[in-house]
Amino acid sequence: MNKISRKGFLKIAAAAAMSGVTAGALAACNAASGSTSTAASGSAAASGATGTYIPGTYEGTAEGISSTVKVTMTFSDSAVTDVVVDTSGETASIGAAAADELRDQLLAAGSAEIDGVSGSTITSEAVMKAAKSCYAQAKGEAVVSSVQLPTGDENDWLGTEPDIDEAAITETVDTDILIVGAGNGGMFAAAYAAANGLNFRIIEQNGNVQDTRHWYGAIDSAAAKAAGEKPFDKAKLLSEISRYASGKCDQRVVKTWINESAAMHDFMRSILEDKYGWVCDFTSGTEAAWPAENAEHNTDYLFPVEEHNYMASERESGLARNELLLQYIQELGYGVDFKTSLAKLEKNAEGRITGVIAQNMDDDHFIRYNAAKGVLLACGGYAGNPYMMQQLDPLGTSVTTACSYSPADKGYGIRAAVWAGANLDKEAAPMLFDRGIVAPGVDAGYVDSESAFGGKAFPGEIRQFNPGTQPFLKVNRNGERFANESCPYNDIVYAAAHQPGRVYAQISDANMLEDAKRFHTIGCSAGTRKNTMEGLEKTFASAEEKGCFFRADTIEELADKMGFTGAAKDTFLATVERYNELYDKQNDEDFGKPAYRLSAIRTAPFYGYWLGASLLTTEQGIAINEKGQALDTNNQPMAGLYITGDMSGSFFANNYPCLMAGVAMGRTLTFAMKAIKQMAGLE
Repeated sequence: MNKISRKGFLKIAAAAAMSGVTAGALAACNAASGSTSTAASGSAAASGATGTYIPGTYEGTAEGISSTVKVTMTFSDSAVTDVVVDTSGETASIGAAAADELRDQLLAAGSAEIDGVSGSTITSEAVMKAAKSCYAQAKGEAVVSSVQLPTGDENDWLGTEPDIDEAAITETVDTDILIVGAGNGGMFAAAYAAANGLNFRIIEQNGNVQDTRHWYGAIDSAAAKAAGEKPFDKAKLLSEISRYASGKCDQRVVKTWINESAAMHDFMRSILEDKYGWVCDFTSGTEAAWPAENAEHNTDYLFPVEEHNYMASERESGLARNELLLQYIQELGYGVDFKTSLAKLEKNAEGRITGVIAQNMDDDHFIRYNAAKGVLLACGGYAGNPYMMQQLDPLGTSVTTACSYSPADKGYGIRAAVWAGANLDKEAAPMLFDRGIVAPGVDAGYVDSESAFGGKAFPGEIRQFNPGTQPFLKVNRNGERFANESCPYNDIVYAAAHQPGRVYAQISDANMLEDAKRFHTIGCSAGTRKNTMEGLEKTFASAEEKGCFFRADTIEELADKMGFTGAAKDTFLATVERYNELYDKQNDEDFGKPAYRLSAIRTAPFYGYWLGASLLTTEQGIAINEKGQALDTNNQPMAGLYITGDMSGSFFANNYPCLMAGVAMGRTLTFAMKAIKQMAGLE
C-alpha cells in the first residue's frame, strides 16, 4: 500500500459513482483519506455474491496527528470478522495507546461510527475515516476512495497542487459566480449577490458560517453624516496608510476602499437596519481621536478611521452578523454549501479561471464547480498554519505568545491561488496585538503540541489580555526599560524581538484605571478605560488562576513574584524608581513618551505580568488590483479570479495599522461587494 506523506498526495480514482450524495460546501483540505483494497474483490463481485459485503480484507488510511493511521478490516458476506488498527506513528501516550480500544469499538459497532477515545480525538477521527473507507470497499462502492490533499510541511509550506483523476469527480455544479468561504467577506458578497438576484453558490470549509469581525471602517458614510462629521481628509488617510506600509501597498487598491466604503456601509445598513432593525454604533469625534498631546510629540501619524459596528444588536438578537446574513440569503432562496474542501482552482487553455474542484468532507467525493462569470476567494489568512507562519513570517512568529485567530485560517485559499499562478505579497503583515499574557519564564514562539495542526502551538492560554495594550512601564527580563511604550500594538512586541525570551513585563499600580482613562487609547484597547475596576478584577482573576497575573503590596514583593532575582531584581527596582522620577518631571528623557502617557508607580497594590504578541490574523495575501482581481506573477489580472479578506494583498505590508480602527474589515467588505459587481457586470 502507498502511504501518503504530508508533502505529497496519493492520486486515486473512485471506482464507481457514489449515488444519493448532496454536495455540502467548502471544508478544510487536511482530513481526506486514502485507501487501497487488498481483497480479490473483482472476482468476488463477478461470482455474484449476494451478501451485504464482498468477502475479503481491505485497508483504509487517514491522517492523524503526526502519522498516517491505517485500519485493516476483514469481512465475511454479512459481518466484520477482524479489525487491525495501526496507530503506531501517533503520540505514544495518547493516539498510539488508543489502538486496542478503537479496534474493540469497531468490532462491536458493526459500522465506522464509534465513540472514539477521550483525549485522542484526532486519532479517533482518523481511525473512523479509515474504517469508513474499508466499509465502502467491502460494499463495492469504491476500490479506492479519495485523494489525500497536501498540507505542506516544515520545509515546504506550499506543497504541490493535487492531480485529481477525472474519474474521482462524481458531481458537477454549474453556476455563474462561485464564492469560496462563508466568513466576513464571503457572507457579505453572498448577501449582495442574493439581493441582486444573481446565480451564485457559496461554499465553506466548516459546518457553519465563520466568526464575525464586528467593527469595520468606512469613510464619509451615512452614519458619519448623521453624526455631523466633517468630510474626511481622504488624501491624508491614503498617505498615512501608504506610509505605515513603507510605501509597499498599491495606493489604487487603498483608494477603492476609501472611495467606495460608504456605499458598502449603505448596503450593510439596508439589511441590518432597514430589514432587521439593528442599530449601528458609530465611533468618531472625540472618542475616536487621539489627545492633542500626540501632535506635540510627532505621533499623530496614528490616523483614526470612522468605525461602525452592530455588536449591541447582535447581543440582543442572539445572532452574529454573519449568521444574520446567512438568514438573509436563505430568506431569498439561497444557502451555503457547508463542509466541502477547496482542492484546486481550474482554468481553461486561455488561462481563465473557470471554477474549482472541491471535496465533500462527509464522504470525500469530489465536486466540480463551474463558475461562468468568476470565482471569489474569501478563505482567510494563514495564522493557523505553523508551516506558513514559520516560513513566511519568522519575525511575527518569534514574538508571539498567544493567539486569537480562527483555527480554520490555514492558508488553503492562498495555496490554491499560488498553484494557479497568482502572485503572493512578498512581505508578511501579521495582525499582532500586545496582549499575549504568559507565565514568568515562558518564551515567545511556538512550542510542541500533540493536538495542534502541524504539531505546533503558542504557549499562552488566554487569547487576549486587553490591559496589555495600555502604555504602562514595560521592562525586559533584565529589569530594563527598552522602548517608548506609547505606540501601536505591534511596535512594542517587535521591540521585544531584541529582548531576552522576546517577552516583557508590564507594571502599574492601584491607579491603573484612572491612568488608562487619561491615556485615552483608541480602537479595541479602549475597552480597558471603558471598564470598571470590578470588571478589571474579573479579568485579573482569570489570569491569576493561570499563574500569569501578579499583585503585591510592595515593589520588592512584586519583583519576587514576577521572577526577578539577583542583578535583574536590582535593575528592576532601579528602573521603577527612575520611571517615577520621569513622571515627576513630566518629561520622558529616556525614550520620549508623551507626558500624559507617563504614570507613577507608588500606590499599592502593584500589578505585573509578562506579555508577548497575540496573533489575530495575517494580512499577507494574493496581490489584487483596484477591482479586486487577482494578479499573476507578472502583476497582470487573472481573468475570472477575485480575492477579498485576509487572503488578499496589496493593501498592508510589514504589519497591520492596528490603531486605524476597522480598516481591514472595511477593506474586506468593500472588495467583497466590488468583486460581485465586477463579475455580474453591475459596474
